[in-house]
Amino acid sequence: MDLRDKSLEAMTRRAFFGRGATGVGVAALASLLKAKESSVEASVHFPPRAKRVIYLFMSGGPSHVDTFDYKPLLQKRDGQPMPKEIIKNHQFAMIKSDKPLVKGSPWKFSQHGQSGQWISELLPHTATVADHLAIVRSMYTETFNHDPAVSMMTSGDVRPGRPSLGAWLSYGIGSEGQDLPSFVVLASGTVLQPLLDFYWGPGFLPTRHQGVQFRRSGEPVLYVTNPAGIDSATRREQTDLLNWMNERRFDAVGDPEIQTRIAQYEMAFKMQMSVPDLTDVTTEPKYIQQMYGTKPGKNAFSNNCLLARRLIERGVRFVQLFHTGWDQHGNLIKEHQRQCGEVDQPIAALIRDLDQRGLLDETLIVCTGEFGRTPMAQGGGDGFGRDHHPHGFTSWLAGGGICGGVSYGQTDEFGYFAQDQRTHVHDLNATILHCLGVDHEQLTYRFQGRDFRLTDVHGNVIKPLLT
Repeated sequence: MDLRDKSLEAMTRRAFFGRGATGVGVAALASLLKAKESSVEASVHFPPRAKRVIYLFMSGGPSHVDTFDYKPLLQKRDGQPMPKEIIKNHQFAMIKSDKPLVKGSPWKFSQHGQSGQWISELLPHTATVADHLAIVRSMYTETFNHDPAVSMMTSGDVRPGRPSLGAWLSYGIGSEGQDLPSFVVLASGTVLQPLLDFYWGPGFLPTRHQGVQFRRSGEPVLYVTNPAGIDSATRREQTDLLNWMNERRFDAVGDPEIQTRIAQYEMAFKMQMSVPDLTDVTTEPKYIQQMYGTKPGKNAFSNNCLLARRLIERGVRFVQLFHTGWDQHGNLIKEHQRQCGEVDQPIAALIRDLDQRGLLDETLIVCTGEFGRTPMAQGGGDGFGRDHHPHGFTSWLAGGGICGGVSYGQTDEFGYFAQDQRTHVHDLNATILHCLGVDHEQLTYRFQGRDFRLTDVHGNVIKPLLT
């Protein structure tokens, strides 16, 4: 900005802020609403069954053959070499033996609900909501390393730099609320593999669509409270001044990222009012906290599940919960029991809570890891583990647009390959978008001369899962 500009020199501080409160603030709000309206018109292609998504990501890779994929043959063949014709030409992350041994699950499976869903005793609470779940036991992906596999699940590509699912939804259908981001990320668990920012990044979409991560401790969002000596009115004046300067710069150069910056300043100001009360789960009734098993003041998946419900009630479009620590190359019995114990009760509580509030029919819940784990043991004795396994694993969905009590697809009798109704990550993402009224082939963004989409040139909606 040229500080010698006569119009700027002529404007007194009082006149500027008088105009700013009714001028810049209104202009910024109008630009936000205009962006939301245009994206909705462009991207909602048919009436949605779901309005929002809660995405539960079990980072590290839960063992499908110990949770949802019952394989009696593993018990019968326990301790025997995996047939060579199954594992030939396959590379593993950690298993080095050319004759890895089959390992049956240490946990019992039984059928639950009127649908008769097979679920392990590791997940007794989840088993009580079996009739809400559509369990896909035939998932597969292309990579057995964590970072590219998580990237594939969250963005549809193993390479960093593509927009995440939440960013696509923010771009496509915007937010239902005005005082919170459309895409929020919550993390919990034991950090064995780091969570990388690009898992919830905007890629080549405008940066306002990036997921906003709420912190594990301290202030839920950095600088959400004003420093000493700064009150809300002063912060409003500061924000108006920044917006006014950014508007002038935009008029001069036309960079769309400047409009993003204006929207972010506005959102930050609103979040100073909305976030502190929102993140305090102790304001919930005791029976709700007991249902979720919350641990106020601690980094807990149960707290995040309850917070996810509060977020979607206030109009957040996409809430992604990352629970880390599922990478059990050793001590699987102890560690999977601990991990399941942390997530089982909160997941069941979230489904029940949404259902009793009339929110489940409009909220899609997705639960998955980046891959499964091998039906063979890594190591031996009671301290055995399981290696990474992309060839067949389990994900499940519930809520808006999904038919509960459905089992879809299966792996072979060893739980090794997705065999019937094979379901790729692109198919899962296409189905998620469909539940929100979005045709995955039409939600595109032009970048470097090409129209990109979440599912690239792949993906089919899994129609048997839909209501």
